[in-house]
Amino acid sequence: MIRTTSLLCAATLLFTTAFSQTKRVAEYGIKIGVLPSGKLNAITDVAGVKVGQRTLISGDDVRTGVTAILPHDGNIFQSKVPAAVYVGNGFGKLAGSTQITELGYMETPVVLTNTLNVSTAMEAVITHTLNQPGNEDIQSVNAVVGETNDGYLNDIRGRHVKVEDVLYAIKNADSSLPKEGNAGAGTGTMCFGFKGGIGTASRKLPPALGGYTVGVLVQTNFGGVLQVAGANIGKDLGVFSFSDKLLNNVDGSCMIVVATDAPLDSRNLQRLAKRAFMGLAKTGGIASNGSGDYVIAFSTAEEMRVPHNGKASLQENSTVPNDLSSPLFMAAIEATEEAILNSLFKAASVTGRDGHKAEALPSSKVLPLLKKYGIITKN
Repeated sequence: MIRTTSLLCAATLLFTTAFSQTKRVAEYGIKIGVLPSGKLNAITDVAGVKVGQRTLISGDDVRTGVTAILPHDGNIFQSKVPAAVYVGNGFGKLAGSTQITELGYMETPVVLTNTLNVSTAMEAVITHTLNQPGNEDIQSVNAVVGETNDGYLNDIRGRHVKVEDVLYAIKNADSSLPKEGNAGAGTGTMCFGFKGGIGTASRKLPPALGGYTVGVLVQTNFGGVLQVAGANIGKDLGVFSFSDKLLNNVDGSCMIVVATDAPLDSRNLQRLAKRAFMGLAKTGGIASNGSGDYVIAFSTAEEMRVPHNGKASLQENSTVPNDLSSPLFMAAIEATEEAILNSLFKAASVTGRDGHKAEALPSSKVLPLLKKYGIITKN
């Protein structure tokens, strides 16, 4: 089996070629929202955030992987970050969510994978944490692992993600632009009846609004009626949920990870997470009955970190007040919307388990429609 993002056979070489020819939304001249993006237009624009991935492609039926998001490059267990979880629709598995909700912080990386490998990822995150210097005496770890079900394209029952794959993703995480589309945990996912995957985007507030950055990474595997910058593209293409019983099932899931350098406590991080879910709605997602749609939000602000063995009898933090949080909310909505669209525009067609095929979003049809609606104005 190939356990690498370097593809070594002719079939997977074609897969890579298709992947490399696609563009991100902004590169087509599609402007989502009004706020400027960060330098990379990615979650890694938030200082300290790193992303690592492991893409597993083998034979005719292994199409899966791992995506790991690290809030900072230190010992996260010893220097926990404030965090919150918002459940849009709870038909899914988000390990570690209840402790985040209860205590208001996160103590491990966030790992995304497929549904039946959540336990494997948890084992790896626990191993990673126990092995970090300074953690020799800890006896409890709240591993944070989310998932979507890639069983349409992937032999999910084979549980091909191994502990070493998760550890690889964590170890090799960096602050560059993460690969999107058919990468990591998004290798075998579907979205709006097309090939989905990993997507990311960011927004940078102007100094007058705090100068903070909000970054988002998504793992898309859900349905609805695709909208691009307000244009009803799914309807125009005739590919949308419930329009034809032969279309890919609307059920799936979406994992949304929101990072910000704004000093927010868990309460306002949950409010931020709720707004990110509005970004999913703007793309036409409907959070169907069988879709597990979750948002994890965290702050990287150093002054907000929680030491594992804090001795102080009182904690004092300076946080963004409620009245100044609205620009952050808008940033989360815009970044989530664009991240989801990037997961589609960067994905390539894939054939997987039992000959199932996921077609890439047809840019040859979508781009003329967007020009007709005046969304793309450049040549």
